[in-house]
Amino acid sequence: MKTSRRSFLTKGAIASALAASTLTTFGEGLETAVHNAPLSSAPSDLKITDIKCGYTRGGHSLFVKIHTNQGIWGCGEAVDASVGTYHLVKLMGERIKGKSPLNVNRLFEDVRKSGFFEGAQSGIYISVLSAIETALWDLTGKALGMPVYQLLGGKFRDKIRVYCDTGAYRETDTSADAFGKSAKRAVDMGFTAVKYDIDERNDPNKYDAYNWTASPGELERMYNQIAGVRKAVGPKIDICVDMHGKYDVTTGRRVAKMMEPLNLLFLEEPIPAENPEAYRQIREASNTPICAGENHYLAHGFRKLLEIGAVDIIMPDLQKAGGLGEAQRIANLANLYYVPFAPHMVASYLGAMASSHVCASVPNFLILEWQIYFHEEPMFKEIVTFDGPMVEKGFIPLSNKPGIGVEINEEGMRKYAPKDVPFFV
Repeated sequence: MKTSRRSFLTKGAIASALAASTLTTFGEGLETAVHNAPLSSAPSDLKITDIKCGYTRGGHSLFVKIHTNQGIWGCGEAVDASVGTYHLVKLMGERIKGKSPLNVNRLFEDVRKSGFFEGAQSGIYISVLSAIETALWDLTGKALGMPVYQLLGGKFRDKIRVYCDTGAYRETDTSADAFGKSAKRAVDMGFTAVKYDIDERNDPNKYDAYNWTASPGELERMYNQIAGVRKAVGPKIDICVDMHGKYDVTTGRRVAKMMEPLNLLFLEEPIPAENPEAYRQIREASNTPICAGENHYLAHGFRKLLEIGAVDIIMPDLQKAGGLGEAQRIANLANLYYVPFAPHMVASYLGAMASSHVCASVPNFLILEWQIYFHEEPMFKEIVTFDGPMVEKGFIPLSNKPGIGVEINEEGMRKYAPKDVPFFV
């Protein structure tokens, strides 16, 4: 006979109470029994019943909940390549409804292969699948009473080092002195690594809005900004620099070379993502480590980068690249080439903690991205629920709770949801 959730919990509590009664008083035994009672009924009975979703940041952040017949659910998140994807979430939901969520890798392959002619190679399709796959890991962990890192094979570390993206490029004052002051603030907050964007759209020194070659004035401004950071934080703080794929090979080579005295942790995406051979030209021209991967999808997307030695560090975005299992495959592939794994992360704390489970599970983890908006914008504390501090002295404390350890707060999300988009229905 199938075991119902209620009868399973009741039988488990009675059995545990009887066992405990020989060692403790009745009251203490009952308390222990309730505490140790399974949170779900037999895993073999677990079935997916529905997938619901909501959005924030104008649709650029997608949150999904996968529901089951046992009253437990899993949460996942996708970013950037998620605008206008409500019906795609529902389509994928229909393809896994009625199945066991515990077969995460199998369901991932089922949905991916069913979409070969629907764009399942990259982009929006894989971004949405990333959210669903993450939610399946979360659900599985809750059903089995294990944190996601344990499901991924265990952990190499208990806390995850992060670099703080300071967001200084959004300020009106982007002088070298302002960059230095913001870096000092981040270090005073406990961070041991910072990141700065140097692709200023409104730089008056630009040749024109469409020319990918940086002018001498732009190059001078870029160097001075990061030199200001290095002067402010000293030699022992890591500095990361992002160019958002806005330039050409000529500029990429020149920037990488001129940044050598500043000892960067990495230079991120000096050129667009599509041409690995062009990345190799930049890497070979300088000792500055070159990093890419934010706009690559699945392990397939990283294969050639690694095979031809195009980059020094890879940075898949785990809320876009295919989810947590695929992220571990990407990291393990990179490890064969002795290339560090430093994920991109522009999600909520749900995405940050989900990424942390993967970072804990692989040996070649270097550092994870962290956003200053977690400290400045109330939304990011309102849309999720979690225990303990988000970050301590530049590290995310890895959750040991079943699943990811962070929950979606639908009521907190509601006031940030874009208009005219279905909200968790």
